Amino acid sequence: MNFQAILQQMMSIYQQWESAILVFAAVLGALVTGTVLRILLARVAARLHPVRHVWAHGLLSGASLPVQTLIWVLGIALAAEMLVQRGTVLSKDSLLAHGLAPTRTVLVILVAMWFLLRAVNQIQSNLLGRAQARGRELDPTAADAIGKLTKASIVITAILMVMQALGFSIAGLLAFGGMGGIAVGFAAQSLVANLLGGLTIFASRPFKVGEYIIIPGTDLMGGVEHIGWRATRLIGFDCKPFYVPNAMFNTQPVINHTRMTSRRIMEDIHLRYADIDAVPAILEAGRALLNTHPGIKHDFFAFNFSSCGGYSLKLSLYAFTVSTDYNDYMNVQEDVLLKLADIIRRQGARMTGPVSSVEMPQLQVPPSGAAPADVPAGLLTPQPLPPGLPPIA
Repeated sequence: MNFQAILQQMMSIYQQWESAILVFAAVLGALVTGTVLRILLARVAARLHPVRHVWAHGLLSGASLPVQTLIWVLGIALAAEMLVQRGTVLSKDSLLAHGLAPTRTVLVILVAMWFLLRAVNQIQSNLLGRAQARGRELDPTAADAIGKLTKASIVITAILMVMQALGFSIAGLLAFGGMGGIAVGFAAQSLVANLLGGLTIFASRPFKVGEYIIIPGTDLMGGVEHIGWRATRLIGFDCKPFYVPNAMFNTQPVINHTRMTSRRIMEDIHLRYADIDAVPAILEAGRALLNTHPGIKHDFFAFNFSSCGGYSLKLSLYAFTVSTDYNDYMNVQEDVLLKLADIIRRQGARMTGPVSSVEMPQLQVPPSGAAPADVPAGLLTPQPLPPGLPPIA
């Protein structure tokens, strides 16, 4: 068999299996090309530093898997179009043939949405990392809000593009949405209220992730771990997480414990009534202590004789610490109270509590057998028993 016969035989086999060979080549080429591009993009992204190349690293890192998926989608769509054009497996009038182009468009839109979402997440992480590396304070709550708004815009745009690719009228959809929005709003009032509460938090920023908040009138207090669209996750002081609906922040006041400028010391010191003469010296020494103590704010403090209580004299201490750290606050308060106690002791006074003193008259003890001078003699003389009572044995 000569070369020409072999070539004719190969051409005959090719014509017989032409469709299968073309489809196999298209699918194999898509698989190989997609895998190679994914590996190439991943290696290039790995060489880029996420802090120095924020945007390039974010885009390339987000594009590795979506690009591979996009190549596979286009390769499979090309193979399907070959089958439709040749009419071997799919006819041009079949339902699958008519739906091939819209399906390809929808898949491309979804892959593009996937790429953009991955890129936004990576760029957001890179921006936070660059801010920490440069010693700058980037509000994670604001960054999270911008990221969520960006991703919501991407998803909404992709949904509208998909619906338009499937033949839906966007203008009619928007008109229907305006009428149906009222019904949806009534049906999901709590959900809408929580969404508006989340937007209020992102806009006004009464607190951010990492801060401790207190909701007065409730037992809710803890550190903010995550601010979502529906609820905010807090971690309590017992290390148990709980979730607060965002609608509560529109109606309830919030105390931001982290943003305090100082901590307050407010104590009452009680002295005996017998130490009233030492009060001026104690107050003078106590004010001098507060005015020179390094842990107390010197712009405002008070140490005064406030009232005469039912059992003691009350001195009121009111001051603010320089540090807001709880351990520093406790150490400063302990030091101030101990030094005030030492001042009171050095002035010859004593602190007291809710006690009462009974004053007894001083009786002179007479010699043995004699009655006291101020006691009537009849009290010491045995008296006869009333009639009718038996004698005491």
